[in-house]
Amino acid sequence: MIFDYDLFVIGGGSGGTRAARISAQEYGARVGIAEESRMGGTCVIRGCVPKKLMIYGSNVPAEIEEARGYGWQDAQVGDFNWPEFRDKLALELNRLEAAYTNGMVDAGIDVYKKRAHLIDQHTVELSDGARFTARYILIAVGGRPAMPGIKGEKLGLTSDQVFFLKRLPKKILLVGGGYIASEFATIFKGFGSETVMVYRGDQILRDFDREICSHVTKQFSDIGVDLRLCVTPTIIEKDGEGIRVTFSDGNIEAFDDVVFATGRKPYTSGLGLEEIGVKLGGNGQIIVDEWSQTSVSTIYAVGDVVDQVNLTPVAIRAGHNFADTIFGGVRKPCNFSQVASAVYLRPHELATIGLTEEVAAEQGQIDVYVSSFRPMRSLFSGSEARSVVKLLVDVKTDLVLGCHIFGPEAGEMMQMAAVAIGMKATKADFDRAIAIHPTVAEELVTMRKPTRRVGIPAVAIEMDINALY
Repeated sequence: MIFDYDLFVIGGGSGGTRAARISAQEYGARVGIAEESRMGGTCVIRGCVPKKLMIYGSNVPAEIEEARGYGWQDAQVGDFNWPEFRDKLALELNRLEAAYTNGMVDAGIDVYKKRAHLIDQHTVELSDGARFTARYILIAVGGRPAMPGIKGEKLGLTSDQVFFLKRLPKKILLVGGGYIASEFATIFKGFGSETVMVYRGDQILRDFDREICSHVTKQFSDIGVDLRLCVTPTIIEKDGEGIRVTFSDGNIEAFDDVVFATGRKPYTSGLGLEEIGVKLGGNGQIIVDEWSQTSVSTIYAVGDVVDQVNLTPVAIRAGHNFADTIFGGVRKPCNFSQVASAVYLRPHELATIGLTEEVAAEQGQIDVYVSSFRPMRSLFSGSEARSVVKLLVDVKTDLVLGCHIFGPEAGEMMQMAAVAIGMKATKADFDRAIAIHPTVAEELVTMRKPTRRVGIPAVAIEMDINALY
């Protein structure tokens, strides 16, 4: 059978564009790509990139305050011009979108700015009725914000919409306890909004190490974020130009804006997947194997739509691995058991890789190394902000099972720690490294004695496992 394309990609985000470009540029595949919204996807247009720029901008008042602690007595910050920032941000996103589109075109890829859905295992149809056949089809449509299902929630915003507000809210409510809600709490507080964050659980960032998260909670208190745990909104109502919110604890409060950061769902509705036999999971995610292959042999999927590790670099790696495997003849499975990540809070970030103390202790006996201190930068300026560095080490093998950092530019530090841990570094390997002084990161290689030993001895775990057979 002669196909129109070797590969047709549905979705122009991080994973889809990487797979398309590598397949076309490096391996000579004939590629078409369809994107119903804006090329670049969630990360570039309504996620990582604009969010990080907002974080940089919102941290300026704190930097000015720190400058005064270093003797710049006349340092002061003026009024923040939200419309000016917002419009400049929009121009930058337009530039990035054009760069992504031009990159596809320069690679010889046919770009269709249309929604697409599947007709069969080799055929896609665009929203204008055009049909194309392809030897392989890659689904990379990402996810969309999920709403909690409460009365009046349509009056609220999602994280996709906050970058383009007409005016900066004087008082804002963030609903959720994950990294999106946490980062936007930092952003809006830094911009000067009265910021309230509510979460139904008893701890935010629930998938992260609990000890490290306790420092995040304290930091919110220190910078003035009103964090309320075990509380949820139950009713959202219009209140003049603002919004009135009724909470589960009976309180009623007015806000200028309400932002829901209550999770995301794979964007699989209406793609025609189930009709042609592609298996989906309970959350609507596409089920794939280690090669990103679905239950239909010619159809693959990468990125947030498979709902495994929903991070941009993971989507990019999966897209690249797909191209190498299918068109490059180099089989590269997707194994994302060791993925570093960061939560871009201010003044201190949270970064992590590997197991949390809670999970590691359930699997065996571990030594926990923790150093908590006021770094010299904070100490000198008069800030009470503390940094925390934590390593989890398997007692039996000396392998470093987890690393957690809470401090300035923690994500930058974690990127290099991730290389070592990905190579199965031991605590002895860390100890052999000579410290760079004075840095926060030197704590990673200077902690000599464990703070505590926790978990079940490995021999006991082996006995329990053997008892199952």
